[in-house]
Amino acid sequence: MADQAKIPVVVNGAAGKMGREVVKAVSQAEDMELVGAVDRNPNVVGEDVGIIAGCGELEVPLLNDLQSVLVLATQQEIQGVMVDFTHPNSVYENVRSAIAYGVRPVIGTTGLTDDQLKDLTEFAEKASTGALVVPNFSIGMVLLQQAALQAAQYFENVEIIELHHNQKADAPSGTAIKTAQMLAELGKTYNPPQVEEKEHLAGARGSVSEENINIHSVRLPGLLAHQEVLFGAPGQLYTLRHDTSDRASFMPGVLLAVRKVTELRTLIYGLEKIL
Repeated sequence: MADQAKIPVVVNGAAGKMGREVVKAVSQAEDMELVGAVDRNPNVVGEDVGIIAGCGELEVPLLNDLQSVLVLATQQEIQGVMVDFTHPNSVYENVRSAIAYGVRPVIGTTGLTDDQLKDLTEFAEKASTGALVVPNFSIGMVLLQQAALQAAQYFENVEIIELHHNQKADAPSGTAIKTAQMLAELGKTYNPPQVEEKEHLAGARGSVSEENINIHSVRLPGLLAHQEVLFGAPGQLYTLRHDTSDRASFMPGVLLAVRKVTELRTLIYGLEKIL
C-alpha cells in the first residue's frame, strides 16, 4: 500500500462484541487504517481501543463523541468510512451524521424502519455519498438467501425462524426481514390459508410480514446468530439453515463492504448487492 492511500475507518460501538471484532479486522487489513473509535460505555472511554479489542495497543483512544471522531475521518487523504454496530435507537442519527460529514457509513446495526431507510437513501443521493446497510455480513447467509429464492419457485408455503443471543435488542432480526422481502420480490403469494387460525396466546404463530410469511424469533443465552427457512409441501419439508459460532465469520463481509462503499454514490441495502 506504499503507493496508495489506506481507507480511513472509524468504528462506532467499538467496545461492543461486534465492534471489537471490527477493530481487530480493520487494524490487520493492509489497505485500511483505523483512525477513530467511539463507544458510549463510560468504563472504557479514554482507553486504547486495541487493548479493549485484545489485539494490542493501536494508539487510538476510545471516545464517546461521534461528531469529533467523524471530523478526524474528514481530515485524511481520502474519504473515510464509518462502521456502525451500535443500537437501533441511535443508528439512524449516526448514519445521518456520517453522511453530513462526508463519511461513508457501513451499517451492521439492524432496526432501521422503511421510512428511515428511504430518508437515508435520499440524503445519501443528495450528498453523493455511498452508504451500505447490511443486515448480515456472513457470506453463508447470502448463499442461504439465494438458495431460498431458488426453492421458492417450487414451494408456496414457507416460514422463517431466527435465533439470536438474548442481548439482541430488535426482533425480528434484520436478516429475517430481508429474507422475507427477497422472497416477496418474486411476486408470489405465500401460505394460502387452509383453516381459520386462532391464537390462544398472542404471537403463538410469530409475526407475519407483509409478504404473508410468518417469522419466529428466539432469544436465548448460548445462541449467537442462526436462521432457518422452512419450505413445506405435501409429504416433504425442505429446510435451509445457517449457524454462526464466531463473530469472526462476519469480518470478511465487513471488510468487503468497507472497500465497496468507497465506490458508491447512494445507499445500498444488502450484502448480496455488492458481491
